[in-house]
Amino acid sequence: MTAAETYAARIDAVRAQRARLHGAPPPDDPWAGPIAQRFRADPHRPLDANLAVLASHIRPEDVFLDVGGGAGRVALPMALRCREVITVDASPGMGAEFTAAAAEVGISNARFVHANWLETEGVQGDVALTSNVTYFVREIVPFIEKLASAARRRVMLTVWSVANPNQNAAIFRLVYGEAPVGVPGYRELLPVLWEMDILPDVHVLPGVPMVPGGNMGARLPQTQEDAVQLGLQGQWLGHQDHARARHLIAERFSELFAPSPEGFRPLWRQEAREMLITWETNQRRG
Repeated sequence: MTAAETYAARIDAVRAQRARLHGAPPPDDPWAGPIAQRFRADPHRPLDANLAVLASHIRPEDVFLDVGGGAGRVALPMALRCREVITVDASPGMGAEFTAAAAEVGISNARFVHANWLETEGVQGDVALTSNVTYFVREIVPFIEKLASAARRRVMLTVWSVANPNQNAAIFRLVYGEAPVGVPGYRELLPVLWEMDILPDVHVLPGVPMVPGGNMGARLPQTQEDAVQLGLQGQWLGHQDHARARHLIAERFSELFAPSPEGFRPLWRQEAREMLITWETNQRRG
């Protein structure tokens, strides 16, 4: 199998397991509501160490393209540092949070395009980013090819050393009685790029999040209820299993969390670092 075929097979296996355990996916936007709100952040916040590395590649005259950028956690701070930002995302719920966040702070040089990336036409930027999106992309080669063709100068991809959806493996086993199929991460992504004759630079970013595998700057949960809510986050859990999962997490709380002066530390999550995979489009060979 090629690297791209191996990548697609992993996505298929993840989807097959979730379909078997969760049943049919809900018809509504799975990223709407509280989930979308969780991906929102103040555009004027001081840049964390990892976001500062991304910003170092942006010039004031640039158009910054964020594919799968959701509620604008990355794109809106960049709007304060470049000419224009464009976020392309298929989730209306994420779009609502993006628009509201931009309006609240008076950002007028940012727009949201509600579309699937592979179906988007006529969108380009000087720098194109996709952050924590490749875990879910089956047609990875067309996705990357389109990203590279839309970037006039640079492509940036970020993933975590332990992919975010794989961070809940221990709780998944607790709830479902079996190990989850892991989504593809950097070990599967890099061979795809090499197979495409793309030789990227790979950087382990300097920041270490307070919640391993979580967003930069996320505080540890301060109460037991907040800790339980942290355990319930993510697409790994089927809606119909929410109440049962809550009961199991509460019942096994002392095995899953350790109290500390900073809050309740999740014991089930592995230490993870954010990784930047990037290349200049004029350096692509082939």
